[in-house]
Amino acid sequence: MTAPLPVCAGIGLRHPHYSQVLAQQQPLGWIELHSENFFDGGQPLAMLQQLAACYPLSLHGVGLGLGAAARPDATHLAALRRLLDAVPAVAVSEHLSFNHDASQRFANDLLPIPYTRAMLDLVAANVAEAQDALRRPLLIENLSSYLAYPGNDMHEGEFLAELVARTGCGLLLDVNNLYVNQQNLGTDVDAFLAALPPHAIGEIHLAGYTERTFDDGSTLLVDTHSRPVYPAVWQLYRQVIARFGARPTLIEWDIDIPPLDTLLAEAATAQAILDQHTEAAT
Repeated sequence: MTAPLPVCAGIGLRHPHYSQVLAQQQPLGWIELHSENFFDGGQPLAMLQQLAACYPLSLHGVGLGLGAAARPDATHLAALRRLLDAVPAVAVSEHLSFNHDASQRFANDLLPIPYTRAMLDLVAANVAEAQDALRRPLLIENLSSYLAYPGNDMHEGEFLAELVARTGCGLLLDVNNLYVNQQNLGTDVDAFLAALPPHAIGEIHLAGYTERTFDDGSTLLVDTHSRPVYPAVWQLYRQVIARFGARPTLIEWDIDIPPLDTLLAEAATAQAILDQHTEAAT
């Protein structure tokens, strides 16, 4: 299963650039927006419908918490279903994380999960329930993490591959998250990528991290989406494209959002890498 997005570079479109993109009809391959921002309808939904009429649209969610022990929130699923009925989104994605408990207390974060058989059973059931409610497959995104649980039965790539096999979901491969985990946790990038089913990768994300240094001299990479894509992440992206082939690729930038031209320049770099791969393959 591959998301029916054009195999080119797009951008995560944020509020400061909505009007500019519509007014100037920017030449964007595709756009992605956060689905929860449009649940209440009104003018935001009308704007989204205008954008969706001009560009292929991917909706990226941050609120379902499919790794939570509690079932997916029915109200959230209903709102997302209404949104999908109102706009022609060609891809819908969520994170492999949890954010709430059974009493519906929510954390304002994307929290990591253990990679155990028991957790796989739980996440697979939640993904299946969400896909049934939405009547379409989801793309599930690998998470940036700052701690690793003890006693895992498998690594994240194996977990995602099993999830695809059980539920028929697709994958959103965040290359920046993978690099952050490699640096913070020592994630084996080659093993992670080797485990993924190539047919399931429907979208790729690229973003910039922030490096934080502590009093003891140790450092931590934080997935802030507030910087240009770093050279090491570009290099990892080239490895991913060489392994899996060209995929729809998105530039994410959520904090300290720059002028639109900066995002377009980042997307142009991704497009050049995609074009180089295509030329080399023909």
